[in-house]
Amino acid sequence: MSESRFEVSRRHFIHGAAAGVLASSAVGQLAAAQTAPATGGKKIGYALVGLGNLTIRQILPALKEAKLSKCTALVSGDPAKAKKLASEFGVDESKGIYNYENYDTIADNPDVDVIYVCLPNGMHAEYTVRGAKAGKHILCEKPMANTVAECQQMIDACRAAKKKLMIAYRLRYEPINNAAIQMVRDKVMGTPRMITAEAGFYLNADPNKLPWRLNKKLAGGGALLDIGIYALNATRYLTGEEPTEVNAMSFTPANDPRFVDVEDAITWQLKFPSGLANCATSYTYGANRFRVVGRDGFIESEPFLSYTNLALRKVTKGKAEPIDIPQVNHFAAEFDHMSQCVMQDKEPLTTGEEGLKDLKVIEAIYESIKTQKTVKIA
Repeated sequence: MSESRFEVSRRHFIHGAAAGVLASSAVGQLAAAQTAPATGGKKIGYALVGLGNLTIRQILPALKEAKLSKCTALVSGDPAKAKKLASEFGVDESKGIYNYENYDTIADNPDVDVIYVCLPNGMHAEYTVRGAKAGKHILCEKPMANTVAECQQMIDACRAAKKKLMIAYRLRYEPINNAAIQMVRDKVMGTPRMITAEAGFYLNADPNKLPWRLNKKLAGGGALLDIGIYALNATRYLTGEEPTEVNAMSFTPANDPRFVDVEDAITWQLKFPSGLANCATSYTYGANRFRVVGRDGFIESEPFLSYTNLALRKVTKGKAEPIDIPQVNHFAAEFDHMSQCVMQDKEPLTTGEEGLKDLKVIEAIYESIKTQKTVKIA
């Protein structure tokens, strides 16, 4: 976002919070990284691996809006689709189109600085490792991978190649969720004791042609890894802490052909050093909210994970007050943060270690469901 827009955002936030909420160093540094101009107009070049709906509808348009980032290559198993998108978004067809077989030759393309991996979850590890070996920095969609072991492979590969690895937690790069983090830090609702977070949507699928999200090998699980990870990650960034224990249970509708391979709904309870969290996710109902409760009231966001029109309010002393903050394109901000890190040789806010921490909790959630016991999180 522009510097002037950030200043407006900051003023509205402080005025709306009306409780002496000040910009923290973490939020301030993030804003500074997003507003810093590119040196000499340079933009970091991205190769987009996987041309599904997210890439086509969100990522490619966002890169046209980004200030420090641009699309310079496409990787797809569909040559016609890749050629069409290359023409539409200004990618050089003669040297900027790859398939999954010749993907490794991207090492020879100096126009590609970063590879963005937007494939089914079960393919993240392979294409991150191959991309790092090709000498490129990696921005990988969340969830980072299907397992903790795969996450560690990705971290090790990027570390060995001396390349940056960032996980695409876009909500960490937009102002509503960052304002909520700051309000929790400043205890505008008092000391936080309980968080509730829910993330779900209705997945309409043809039983005769199920999407990859319902294939355990590709997805790693059901709603938890796909959409529930937003609720999980929110509890961690809102508290600034790591959970120590989890209880969980799952539910799948009987005789529903969508859920032969993966579960539908999961609820889980987390114990943090400072309090508790109750979370839920599902593929059979919509949910898009969090609430942080303290002695003096609460803050809440609904919706908190949509691409646009996020909302935040605080309720203290029986008075509800919306927090008015101008919003940004999450994806453009996310890409520009990664570009800034490459330009300045800095570590991203959401490193591979951040993705690994979520997968450790996710594996503990599945273990709790299986054993029907409380599971300690290492």
